[in-house]
Amino acid sequence: MKKSVIFFIIMLCLASCTKAPKPLYPVPTDEQLAWQQLETYAFIHFGLNTFNDLEWGYGDTPASTFNPENLDCDQWAATLKAAGMKGIILTAKHHDGFCLWPTKSTDYNICNSPYKNGGGDIVSELSEACKKYGLKFGIYCSPWDRHHPRYAFPEYVAAYHQQIDELTKNYGSLFEFWFDGANGGNGFYGGANETRQIDPDNYYDYQCAKDTVLARHPNAMIFGGPYQTVRWIGNENGIAGATNWCNAPQITCKTDLKINTFGSENGTEWLPAEVDVSIRPGWFYHQNEDTKVKTVEELCDIYYRSVGHNANLLLNFPVALNGKIHPVDSTNAVEFYQTISKELSHNLLADAKVKADNERDCRFSASKVNDGNPETFWATNDDYPYGTISFSMDNPVTVSRVLIQEYIKLGQRVKSFYLEGEKDGNWFKINTYDTTTTVGYKRIVRFDPVELDKLTINFEESRGPLCISNIEAY
Repeated sequence: MKKSVIFFIIMLCLASCTKAPKPLYPVPTDEQLAWQQLETYAFIHFGLNTFNDLEWGYGDTPASTFNPENLDCDQWAATLKAAGMKGIILTAKHHDGFCLWPTKSTDYNICNSPYKNGGGDIVSELSEACKKYGLKFGIYCSPWDRHHPRYAFPEYVAAYHQQIDELTKNYGSLFEFWFDGANGGNGFYGGANETRQIDPDNYYDYQCAKDTVLARHPNAMIFGGPYQTVRWIGNENGIAGATNWCNAPQITCKTDLKINTFGSENGTEWLPAEVDVSIRPGWFYHQNEDTKVKTVEELCDIYYRSVGHNANLLLNFPVALNGKIHPVDSTNAVEFYQTISKELSHNLLADAKVKADNERDCRFSASKVNDGNPETFWATNDDYPYGTISFSMDNPVTVSRVLIQEYIKLGQRVKSFYLEGEKDGNWFKINTYDTTTTVGYKRIVRFDPVELDKLTINFEESRGPLCISNIEAY
């Protein structure tokens, strides 16, 4: 074919192309999208609770009991890198009020412990280890403080904002800042030993706190409080909602847990979900839990029910008394990552022939779902909020996983779908372990292995025309 004819065909195609579907709001910011692409990262819980065999310290254990003899932040970072984690969030201060850095806001801090003769700064040590191993760094600083004598009074708010100022100013780039949802109750409070209640949405001046974090770390996500940019999933079991919208109303401390778990199709904010779960029953280390570490199989199931359900996975590691991640925890975490990597290593649809029952035009053809480019996508016409897409293989393949991703820059759309297979001309519906409702950034559905030479995905209902950027099978 002559070049002039090819050029004419290309120009004719481009001239006939219609515009991309209009965004269905809300849509993610660039920062939220980058955060969702991390998928998995780690929590570290380590502090006075570790050395006093506690989960929630009362605020009365002496700083002198914090005494790790072989603390090794490089071991934490190397282990978590090998486990596929993209970053680490450190509990710089838990509810007991003890600070792992030399803060000027309280004397209840690492300076008054035996660690490095009072000269230690674990926030700094871990920040440097993350840089060394190419991991992102985040900070958890509990708003509740069971030690501070002026908690529930204005003086504590000033001290807490000083802590936020120090943590956001002195430790490099942060990808996430955590404000925990546990606020107020009984505590030591400088010896008062009483219960103090506060209005968590208003007491802490979260507006100022958010401004401090984002002024220095504009790409950081904020967890907790009334100005959050990512939301808690509503449980600590490692399970995202079977239906999981990134759309949600503005969330406060009084929000119904159902909204946290499932989001809301008609929500006005883009608030993607984060699943937090510990690799052990507790968040802090307890020797009697050495035999209760989650197995590789349990961790894999958590992955599919978090990342595979359109959420990010924040997996907690309780550092042991010696200042290192326990060998059982590290072994299971690394094997978990290797298992998932193996299960999702060979995309059976990479070279498949693709056909859809509706295509917007040449720029949004069905072939865009397996072209390896996340910026291209298959789209249907404006009056077609559903669609069927089929993949034909040259030879039969055995499939047990299907992965789907929407082009969420234009909003989350899919409400329900189902899978079908064909073998030797015989069609059958594929019964999945995981629900086939929302998709969002990523949905992975598992099922018993089936042999097929053709796979079809039927999108039954959508908020608007489909925008599907990627489909894979394993």
